[in-house]
Parts: sequence; C-alpha cells; structure tokens
Amino acid sequence: MSTDTLSKSRWVYSFGGGGADGDASMKNLLGGKGANLAEMSSLGLPVPPGFTITTEACVHYYANGRSYPAELAEQVKAGLAKVEQVTGKVFGDAKNPLLVSVRSGARASMPGMMDTVLNLGLNDQTVAGLADLAGDRRFAFDSYRRFIQMYSNVVLDLDHHMFEEILDEHKDRLDVYVDTGLTAENWEAVVTDYKALVERELGKPFPQDPQEQLWGAIGAVFASWMNERAKFYRRMHDIPESWGTAVNVQSMVFGNMGDSSATGVAFTRNPSTGEARLYGEFLINAQGEDVVAGIRTPQALTRAAREEMGEKAPSMEEALPEVFTQFKSVVEKLEQHYRDMQDIEFTVEKGRLYMLQTRNGKRTAKAALKVAVDLASEGLITKQEAVMRVEPGSLDQLLHPTIDPTSARDVITAGLPASPGAATGKVVFDSDEAERLGAAGEAVILVRDETSPEDIHGMHAARGIVTARGGMTSHAAVVARGMGRPCVSGAGEIQIYEAKGEFRARGRVFKAGDIITIDGSKGEVLAGTVKMIEPELSGDFATLMTWADQVRRLKVRANAETPLDARTARQFGAEGIGLCRTEHMFFDGDRIAAVREMILADDEAGRRAALAKILPMQRADFVELFTIMEGLPVTIRLLDPPLHEFLPHTEEDLVQVAKATGLNAEKLMRRAKELHETNPMLGHRGCRLGVSYPEIYEMQVRAIFEAACEIVASGKAAPIPEIMHPLVAKGEEMRYLRQLTDRTAKQVLEEKGQTIEYMVGTMIELPRAAIRAGDLAENAEFFSFGTNDLTQTTFGISRDDSGRFLNAYIDKGIFEKDPFVSLDQEGVGDLIRIAAERGRVVRPGAKMGICGEHGGDPASISFCEEVGLDYVSCSPFRVPIARLAAAQAAIGEREKDR
Repeated sequence: MSTDTLSKSRWVYSFGGGGADGDASMKNLLGGKGANLAEMSSLGLPVPPGFTITTEACVHYYANGRSYPAELAEQVKAGLAKVEQVTGKVFGDAKNPLLVSVRSGARASMPGMMDTVLNLGLNDQTVAGLADLAGDRRFAFDSYRRFIQMYSNVVLDLDHHMFEEILDEHKDRLDVYVDTGLTAENWEAVVTDYKALVERELGKPFPQDPQEQLWGAIGAVFASWMNERAKFYRRMHDIPESWGTAVNVQSMVFGNMGDSSATGVAFTRNPSTGEARLYGEFLINAQGEDVVAGIRTPQALTRAAREEMGEKAPSMEEALPEVFTQFKSVVEKLEQHYRDMQDIEFTVEKGRLYMLQTRNGKRTAKAALKVAVDLASEGLITKQEAVMRVEPGSLDQLLHPTIDPTSARDVITAGLPASPGAATGKVVFDSDEAERLGAAGEAVILVRDETSPEDIHGMHAARGIVTARGGMTSHAAVVARGMGRPCVSGAGEIQIYEAKGEFRARGRVFKAGDIITIDGSKGEVLAGTVKMIEPELSGDFATLMTWADQVRRLKVRANAETPLDARTARQFGAEGIGLCRTEHMFFDGDRIAAVREMILADDEAGRRAALAKILPMQRADFVELFTIMEGLPVTIRLLDPPLHEFLPHTEEDLVQVAKATGLNAEKLMRRAKELHETNPMLGHRGCRLGVSYPEIYEMQVRAIFEAACEIVASGKAAPIPEIMHPLVAKGEEMRYLRQLTDRTAKQVLEEKGQTIEYMVGTMIELPRAAIRAGDLAENAEFFSFGTNDLTQTTFGISRDDSGRFLNAYIDKGIFEKDPFVSLDQEGVGDLIRIAAERGRVVRPGAKMGICGEHGGDPASISFCEEVGLDYVSCSPFRVPIARLAAAQAAIGEREKDR
C-alpha cells in the first residue's frame, strides 16, 4: 500500500511515552503543532502523551457536509487508549480520571485564531476524583470552572463575559481581588452558578458525558477553521483554505497545582530584537491561558530580565531554580535541533517540567534579520538558508520612519515594548470602527483593555495598538509583531471607558479622535504627533541584502519619475528605473498651462508651439533623473493617458482655469466635450496619441536625447535611455513608432555631435500584444509587461472599481488572491510566457521585465524567475523586498533543478 493511500485511511497519529508515529517532516498532514509534538517526543523530551487527528480529516469534514470519516471514531478510541496506557489514568473514570486538552494546529501558525478547550473530561464525578488524586480540592474545582467556561464558550457558543460577570460578583461579595484568593468552597459555588447559567441559557444541563465533551470539542476545533477571524487571518497571510487544521488531543498537565507548579511561554531569542538570550514570561499556580490572555501580570523567566524591567516578583530562575536549569537545557537543545528561534509553551506540575509546544517563533523583521545573520555566523545555517529565512514582505517594517530621538516626548503612559516601530493616529476603542476609518484612509491607533482574536480586523486596519493589560506574549503582542504593527501592551495606568469614548492616564483624559503616537520600541504612548526619521539600512539588513544580491539573477529596478523617488530607489539598491511615467511630469503647476494650450491648439503648428514650451521642462526632468541614476538604465514611458485627463473636469473648474491662464473658457469647455470618452481606458491613449499627434512623442524623444547629451557633455556617467511606447497592439504600430524614435534621436545626436546608446521597446499591456509578440519584436528591443493594465484587459475588470466585488470572489474561493496584488499566473502569467517565448524567437537577446505593482510581490517575482524575465520594477520602498524575493526565487529554481 502506498504512503498516500495509507495516509488517507489513517486519521490519527499518536505521540508521547518516549516515541511518536510521526515527525517534523509531516507538518502538512499533522499540522505544525502535531508534527513538533511528535518530533519532541522522539527526541526524548518530556511531552505529555496524546494524539493528532490529521488535517486530511478536516478536509474530509468540510467536503462531506461537516461529517467525520467512517474510521475516525475507532481510531480516536485507540489513540485515547494509548494515552491511558502511558499515563495510567482512564478517560471518564470517577476515581482516576484522565483529562485532556483539545487544540487546533494548522500547518502554518495562526496564533489565537482557532479554538482550544482545556481540562476536558471533568464532570460532577471526575472533579471529586481529581481532587483526591491531587490532594487539593481547590485546584480541582478551579480547573472545573475553567473547563465549564471554556467549553461553554467554544463549543456551546455562550458569551464568556456572562461567566466573567458571575466570577466578578463572587469576588466582589468575598472582597477578593485575584482568582488565587478564592477557596475550594468559593470555586464550588462558582461552578454551581456556571452550570445554572448554561442550563438557563440553553434549556439543558452542561454535558456530563466525557465522550460527548470530546467530540463536541473536536467538532468545534474543525469548525473554528472557518470562523471569521481565522478566514481574515488566512487572507492576510495567504494561507489556503484547502489546508485545513489538525486537532491535537493531549493529556493535561497542571500548572495550577500550587506554588511548585507554573506555566509559561518562552522564545529562545528576543522576538522583537533578535538578541540571543532567553525571553519570555511565566506564572506560578496558573494555566497557559492565563499567560496569553493578560488576565494576570506574568513574571520574567530570568533574573536579568526581571531586574531590567524593574519587577519585584521573582523570576522562574529564582522561584524554581532546578526546573529552570532543566528548562534552559531543553530550549537550547530545541534551537540546535530545529536550527531556528523557537516559540515554546511549557508547564511545571509539582516541580516536574513538561513541554507542550515548540514552533519557529513569530518575530519582527528586525529580529528576523538578526536571527538569520547570527545563525549563519554561528554556523547553524548557511548564508543561503539565512536568505530564505526572512519573509520579503516583512522588510516593509524596516523601511518606514521611527520616532526622532531628538523630538520632545509628551509621555501619556508607559507599558511593555511589545512590537517595535512607531505610529501616529486617531484614538479608537472599537475594532469595527478602526476598520471603517482605516478603509476611509484615516490613520488610527486601536486602544483596548486587551485584544482577543475577534479584534484581528481592527488590529490589521490600525497603524498601532495599545492595551492596558497583557504581557510581552499576550495576544496583542504576538499578533502585532506578526503584522508589523507597533504595539505597547500592559499599559496599566490607562483606564479605558469605552462607553464614554475616552481613556484616562496620569490625570489626563483622551477622547476618541484625539491624536496620539506610540513608540513600540520603548513601550511609550505619547500625546499628539511626533517627528519621525528615516530608518538606517545598515548592519544585519545590509549583510543579508549583500548575501541576497550574491545569489539573485533578476535585476531590480524602481518605478520613479521624481527626484525624491529616484534617490529613494537608489538608496534601497535599485539598479535603474524600470518605469518613468512622463505624464506625471505634465501635471506640474508651471507646465500644465502649456499642456492645455497644446490640447486646445487648432492645428499641428499650434501644438508644436505649445510643445516647445514644455520641451525644456521635460529636458530638465530627464537631466536630473539621469544624474541620480549615474549610468544605470532608465526606462521612459512616453505619454500614456488620454488628453482629457489634463483638462479641468467641472464647469466651475473650467471657468477658474480659463481665468487663471487666460485661455478661452468656451473653447476649453468645447474641447473637453470633444475629448470625452465613454471608456477612456480603452480609448485614445498610449501610442495611439503618438500615431495621431506624432509631434507629442517627437518632443519627448528630443527632450530625452538632449538631456542625455547634456549629461555626457558634463563628463558624468553616460545614461542608458530605454524609450518605451505604451499600449502597442500591432507590429505596424511598433514599426511606425520605432521609426519616429530613431529619426528624432538621429536628429538630436547629429545636432550635438554625440553618440548615445539607447533602446526602443514597448509596454505589453494588451492580450493581443502578448499573443503577437513576435510581430512587435521585429522593431522592439525590449518588452516591459505592464501587469496592472494587462490584468485589467485580460479579466475585463477595472482595478479602480474591483474593490466593490473582489472580496466576495475571494470569500467564495473563486479568486484565491486579488489578481491586482499577486499576479494571476494561470491567465495573465500564460500571456507573459507566450510573449516571452514568441518575442525571443524573433529577437533572442530581447530584454524583458515587469513594471506593474506585481514587481514588488514575492509570489509574482518567483513567477518572473521561473519564466526567465530579466528584471522586475516596483515602487522605491519595495525595492529591498524585491531584491530578497528575487534571491529566494533563484534559490528555489536551483533546488527544483537538483
């Protein structure tokens, strides 16, 4: 029987007890959590026994009307029997009960997005058995109340706040402020009220049958794969819905069995900075949810960390020294084994250490760079592996401003530096409001007591996050770091009054809509707007980019037409300009009048007279660009938009323009109506303007070559102009435009007595151009694929209007991704393949690249490497992303060939 056939009939894999059925290589089948639990078990680490229900079972569940595979029940029963054998406990037994946790585990980490149930198997009989076994009735009923609340919320769909209200009422009545102050009798009373709440709300008692509880939890975890927050997270991180989640059922160990018990979360390196030292938090006498939920303030792992943070509560190193020594040894072994920074969950039960999870830790871009470079320097990984370890899109976190250290800082409050970077925005208290304002282009800062997975959309929309509660490993901290959002957590001085729309701190009141700034690197919240500075792209960043540049094949250029964009692009390592949109130069205030004069001219002579006024301005533009690029290629697209875009659009604007310029208002109005087009995207634009009014393109070509000659005459590096004609569809068009370009270039070069190397090509943005690329290649020396318009014309979808319906297509699985964000490799990609192949048959040395927004998208860059294009061009701030993505694509292609 093949492994594939076996995997489809086998739905359950066991781990623990010194061995496992799987290992880390089976992540796709067992999910990340299950694969790593199996791997840790095989390494002989102290892992509570359990079993994993595969991701294939989840896929079956959704493909078959939310029903389980026929063999699953029997295999779960067998898996549970193995756990009973290892632990010596029995599931559902009143005197010796086995309790389990039921957790999700997709192949890609999705922290907090899906559901978990702890302490499963407790009921009115087993709670007494647990109390006798532990010798602690308080612990048993504390665990039971936790289970009822969690199960009722996750499986029975009851609001957890209802249970919190009951608990708060008990604590108020007893004058107790922390959960640990409640006695066994107090917890028994809470449990009674919890069960009464469930029966009142649902009309039936809380389920007492452990088997019913188990299958309820398994179904809830599978169902949570399709909850709204999980779907949003998958869209945000490009995780396919088809992967499904595994379910991990594992024997419970208890961190809430007194002062010799604890639970915690640790990273083998600092996930914010990448610093190579143990980082994390723990709580004595607690369960894991207490640490990440921000309900109690956690304690530091090490004495050094405690002292740095000025904390009084003892660190794990001080409170549990023997366990800490063992723990430190285990985490070092895990990092060496996985050869990457690990995110670890652990529990200590009565002085005995248990490992509950390890995974490659989420980290900021800054930390990712440092960890990758350091691991390579330490010899754990190669330089190429270091290049592959950093997510290209995450570099965006490093390419934007931080707070100027010389700026005055009006500190409102301070908390923990949970995610680095800085952001300024309006205060909002509600995630829906954050999403609404963010969609309208407003910069907002989300301020909450604590975040939960339900806040994922608001966190994504916000520029930064502030929470009053929670630690460095709270939900807000972990998710913010993964998103690249600056975050200050545990800002305990803040009192939030959401109903009033305000928060108070240090005697000051800030209302919704007030402007604040957060410094996620220092953990401070500041009043008002604070000056920012550009990042320093040196150190680990420069090292990794050097390694990336050594392996990549694709060149990386920038889309730029302003001096600022060009300089930014060069600073980020651009190897030329791949798209200079000359029409952007036409809109400047001192030349738009001449452009309008040209449009209003009655004949060619009038147009040439107006163009003569524009010529020196265009020439000066190109001189500056050529100077900045210092001999690198500059691809200049001649005028592309329809002429009506340069005219005022309303009657009121027409009158004002006429008055300001002295142009005839009536003539302006008449000409605007003449130029109006029903569908200008497919109308009189691009090279069609050059054919209808060749004098426009002649002026632009002359400006380019006069600028090039001026650069050469001044002794600077000779520019390499690449003149690009947009929207060409036919070979005859390309021939006409090539002749126009060569003729004009020859005139200028003869006048100046100089020789300039140049190229003439076209932007391929129409399906016909791609299919008939061989015709174009007879006169075009290069192709630049304008993937924005090529996507529009291939799909028949306007990019400007697609936002109204594309989300529905993505939600329904018709589109996996927005085709304007990540290239449609099947359709648009096939057109690019066809054009590249047919163009190179006619002109083998033809240079080819893309210059749409896809030039900065890692998946699209990988496609360009696969097809054999020569370069990608993207916005200046995405140049480093493209450089790294191009390196990863090159490494990926080489690995395919092995």
